[in-house]
Amino acid sequence: MRIERFEEIEAWMVARELTRGVYRLVKTSNLKNDYALRDQLTRAAGSVMHNIAEGFDGGSNAEFSRFLQYAKRSCSEVQSQLYIAVDQGYCEPSRFDELYEQARLARSKIGAFIKYLNKPK
Repeated sequence: MRIERFEEIEAWMVARELTRGVYRLVKTSNLKNDYALRDQLTRAAGSVMHNIAEGFDGGSNAEFSRFLQYAKRSCSEVQSQLYIAVDQGYCEPSRFDELYEQARLARSKIGAFIKYLNKPK
């Protein structure tokens, strides 16, 4: 199966769900008033999606893999920032668990895609 658009990439779909969840958290908690953490967290979540999309048009599997590595790192950044959100009382532990797992799933999907792209043909 040939992927025609980045929106067809399963890892991008999972990253989109992560980003939606992060924005929902921001809108429904006092995190909206912590401008530095809010901006950093939403940028990191969006970066997961954006790097997958940008890498898709990179022109080679090596270039795509490089951008997917950036996306993986952004997943870890989101996870780390979620600890701050829960520690500061902006996020309920159950919501933390949900978003942390979503970031873990995105990271896993991205990692599997990197392995696929780097597999010898």
